Amino acid sequence: MTNKDLKNLTYREATQELEEILRAIENDSVDVDELTQKVQRSSQLIKLCKEKLRSAEKAIDQVFNEENCEAPAMDKAQEGRAGTAKGNGSLF
Repeated sequence: MTNKDLKNLTYREATQELEEILRAIENDSVDVDELTQKVQRSSQLIKLCKEKLRSAEKAIDQVFNEENCEAPAMDKAQEGRAGTAKGNGSLF
């Protein structure tokens, strides 16, 4: 994969390029002069991926907040503790 401008990379393209760099390093097909460039590019790609994940997380959170989605229902163990906390030992 060519060194495409970072701002134009998709998450998938960035992770694929990271995998290619890793394979090249693992196979010893990278000489010392190129190694520094590969490590720097990897750092940029990792930063880009983290930014894209944070952005996606914010967008998803915003959708849930806008939709006033309720919190997931409590499981039976949590319900039992909540009922016991009321002092009567009953779930109802």
